[in-house]
Amino acid sequence: MKKQEGKITVDGQKVWYRRVGESKSGRLPLLCLHGGPGAGHDYLEPLEGLGADREVVFYDQLGCGLSDRFADKSKITVQRFVAEVDTVRKALGLERIHLLGQSWGGWLSIEYMTTANPKGIESLVLASTSSSIKQFVTEAERLKAALGAEQYKILQQYEAAMDLHNPAYEKVVMEFYKRHLCRLDPWPDCIVRSVKNMDHNLVYETLNGPNEFMVIGTLKDWDRTSLLGRIRCPTLITVGGYDELPLVCSQTIQQGIPGSRLVVFEKSAHCAHLEETEQYNRTVAEFLDGVEGR
Repeated sequence: MKKQEGKITVDGQKVWYRRVGESKSGRLPLLCLHGGPGAGHDYLEPLEGLGADREVVFYDQLGCGLSDRFADKSKITVQRFVAEVDTVRKALGLERIHLLGQSWGGWLSIEYMTTANPKGIESLVLASTSSSIKQFVTEAERLKAALGAEQYKILQQYEAAMDLHNPAYEKVVMEFYKRHLCRLDPWPDCIVRSVKNMDHNLVYETLNGPNEFMVIGTLKDWDRTSLLGRIRCPTLITVGGYDELPLVCSQTIQQGIPGSRLVVFEKSAHCAHLEETEQYNRTVAEFLDGVEGR
């Protein structure tokens, strides 16, 4: 497939992008927003398979991956990342598109769709995400408790002391990740690269916090559940059967977006596009084709 990589200027700094495939027979491009925040595009690479029929576009949000780092921490805001989506679209000529957001990329997509009133978004895919940080944290706490009394006690003990790099704590966190982040063994190289991207990443620490389920950053009070009705385009919601953002989070989104469709990938955790790639890509491709009347 045709591939093009480059960098564009965003807020005076360079943001990396990759375009894969070519849109055939009038098919519209798919723009992908990665998670983290700070993970970079790497772990989304299996979605390149969708490039057989249409162009798929990835970019590393400012502050991570192959893009420049922030010079000013105060600029790391949700609103700035919303504006970045429009800047990237304009620079790459993405006027009419499908939009896919995974995890934090889903939060960003919801924020974009409910507050920025964007034009040209023909459909939306919200993958393993939520419309409320509070709901996610509550559900993550339930999953932590399900690890068992002994392991849950370790998590509580070291979180209370904020001793989050203690080997005993990190061992339990890794067990959580193996159950609810990615259930493949071993992890594919692309997700290993994304995990490394988030190590001491300023964007992740500022917006999210020290790990996946301790959201103590500036996102901690984010909630757009009451605004979901503003999303009027066809919407596909996907979630893993073992997801760290469990089914109830996706059901909340489905209830809020008129006419939205929900698909559960029963064998997957948080990365169904990695864990059940063929089925996931087929599901997304059929949804996009359906939106386009094919």
